[in-house]
Amino acid sequence: MLPSATTAMRAAPHATPEKRAAFGKEARRRSPRSGHAVYRPSPDRPDPLEILEAQSAARVPELVPIRYARMTESPFRFYRGAAAVMASDLADTPRSGLVAQLCGDAHMLNFRLLASPERQLMFDINDFDETLPGPWEWDVKRLSASLVIAGRANGFDDSERTRIVSWTVRAYREAMIRFAGMSNLDVWYAKIGADRLKALAATASTKRGQKNLASAMAKARTRDSLDAFGKLTETVDGRPRIAADPPLLVPAGDLLPDIERSALERTFRGLVERYGRTLPSDRRALLQDYRLADVARKVVGVGSVGTRCWIFLLLGRDDQDPLFLQAKEADTSVLAPHVGASRYPNQGERVVSGQRLMQATSDIFLGWERVDGIDGKKRDFYLRQLRDWKGIALPERMQPKDMRAFGELCGVTLARAHARSGDRIAIASYLGSGDTFDRALATFAEAYADQNERDHQALVDAVRAGRLPAEEPAA
Repeated sequence: MLPSATTAMRAAPHATPEKRAAFGKEARRRSPRSGHAVYRPSPDRPDPLEILEAQSAARVPELVPIRYARMTESPFRFYRGAAAVMASDLADTPRSGLVAQLCGDAHMLNFRLLASPERQLMFDINDFDETLPGPWEWDVKRLSASLVIAGRANGFDDSERTRIVSWTVRAYREAMIRFAGMSNLDVWYAKIGADRLKALAATASTKRGQKNLASAMAKARTRDSLDAFGKLTETVDGRPRIAADPPLLVPAGDLLPDIERSALERTFRGLVERYGRTLPSDRRALLQDYRLADVARKVVGVGSVGTRCWIFLLLGRDDQDPLFLQAKEADTSVLAPHVGASRYPNQGERVVSGQRLMQATSDIFLGWERVDGIDGKKRDFYLRQLRDWKGIALPERMQPKDMRAFGELCGVTLARAHARSGDRIAIASYLGSGDTFDRALATFAEAYADQNERDHQALVDAVRAGRLPAEEPAA
């Protein structure tokens, strides 16, 4: 009998490396690595559209059609918005019984460039809306399937996609083996900076891929609060204000009548003040040097569309010293029905704690708060900088060799994130030195990409039939 996600196993605290390795081999006996190749839809598989509709019921109604419109555009965009669907499917797949802190939505575009507090460009996981402890292999499977889906969109053939996934998973496996032999502190300090990124690209990517990376790194360094200030604001009565671009960007003052607007402004000011208490004392002092100047609702991403997301314009020494913060609604993780509820009572704290545990270094303004909305409902949020040197990959520009190199980079990054929270020695022992797990996931990823295409088509059909509304605002 396979272990359940809620009865995860781990060697005794402070067990010797030998005992931890033996524990990983025992997990391999209970759940063979080759078994991870299997994906068969359960006979009682929930309707994926019903899963999406259940999520939409808790979201801002007028934004839900944008979410569906974006998800109908392609199988890859559907996949980005369907983390809840895949979590339900993964719950019926074999599992090792070994756990780590999961990203919960580890598709390839959630690995990107970002800034460290020391102003160094880093490569790391970025999105933690769904983070929870769970079976480490679920993150690896979500990453692997995303590479196949992106590869199909680029016209890569079967053998090219197989190499991309198997090399990605091999990179994860070999990195985990290296981390298993390292000290706890060395694992904690491990990171991928700009120099290592360039070196990896020089040996693994095409010339075009190297040029794209150099361009992405240069562009990322320009994406900060000052850049956002120039693009997102206008001057009104001599003061900077967030410029309206409805429905994607709507100033708070445009959403409500005057009487409710003043209540909303008080709510936001209280949110920023209380959220500051979740920051370390030095960052709290820095935040207190800023004043709140304006707030707007912003539509972000694909899967997040319809959740309540606000951007705050704060000003420092003068009106040309901006700080943009993003407050994003944090709901229950899509993993929770399958691995158990978070131990944190605040979902924003769940996100922040998972992010700090998995990332090599995190945003200095990362924190959380709970808000009593003017509709009387309590909602949890996490906050971070809107832009801080973020750069995202463009899969459509990748040749097979470039996507393979990018996949390997993601595999190493994910292994480092899992090694910080999971039993890296047991996981490495489970994976072993052979390529059994690599080949299994290449098979799984193709099968799940097929399922994703069927689910995407079901959404397209539902929109055409009028069951679900879909409308992307005009550019």
